[in-house]
Amino acid sequence: MAQGDYLIQNQSFPSFRSDLNATLEAINTSNSGTSRPSSAVAGTVWLDTTSATTPTLKFFDGADDISLATLDYSANTVNWLDSSVVADLVNDTTPQLGGQLDVNGNAIGDGTNELLKFVETGSAVNEFTITNNATGNNPILSATGDDTNIGIDLTTKGTGLIKFNDLAYYPEASITSSSNAVAWDSQAQPNAKHTTTENTTFSAPSNATTGSFISLNIQYGGSHTIAFNTVFEFAGSTAPTFTSVSGQSDHLVFRYNGTVWQEMGRTLNMSAT
Repeated sequence: MAQGDYLIQNQSFPSFRSDLNATLEAINTSNSGTSRPSSAVAGTVWLDTTSATTPTLKFFDGADDISLATLDYSANTVNWLDSSVVADLVNDTTPQLGGQLDVNGNAIGDGTNELLKFVETGSAVNEFTITNNATGNNPILSATGDDTNIGIDLTTKGTGLIKFNDLAYYPEASITSSSNAVAWDSQAQPNAKHTTTENTTFSAPSNATTGSFISLNIQYGGSHTIAFNTVFEFAGSTAPTFTSVSGQSDHLVFRYNGTVWQEMGRTLNMSAT
């Protein structure tokens, strides 16, 4: 690294060659040095090597030096010092993030129309995770974060509605009995099916939420009796006479009012085929 005076005097060949090589070395090393080259004129670009590992690229305007960027030799990166410098990614077909993308309160769009808007909460610990998937599998939108139990809130604007253009459903979950009792998680298994293998009592569902609905299909695998925990409130406060015939099924729907699961509907003695 070197600097030169960019002046080649009339002189003998060996001296001329030495002077020329010094000038070429200055050009080849971007006029590197710990201070501005003495030969600098308006328009001279030079590399300030005061920091050996992060030198600063500067432009001399004839009166002052303008710092353009620092060069990080360890990370092999250029750090532009002017905050107004705009990076154009149009021609970068595989751009990557080295850290979080700060939208700075702005939306993502075409420059005029907003496509996606982000609102940041300073104390946030939970977020969305979007996962793509292989052939035959659905992409996944998940609630993730530091908390153990995280839901997803969907809120419309004004009187707007949430519209599903295709079938929305709760997958049917199979619940089984153990020692004549059925444990039922109303949050994870709102649409449940139980095939009897013994006389069965349905315990109080766990994770009950006021206003939620649960659906139960009982498929009889034999002539088994059915009973329910007292947290289930049937029409007229009287449980139905269950079919209890092998091959038949009963179907019940309940709504939780914060205290009990109230029966909303029943269909009994249906053939499973």
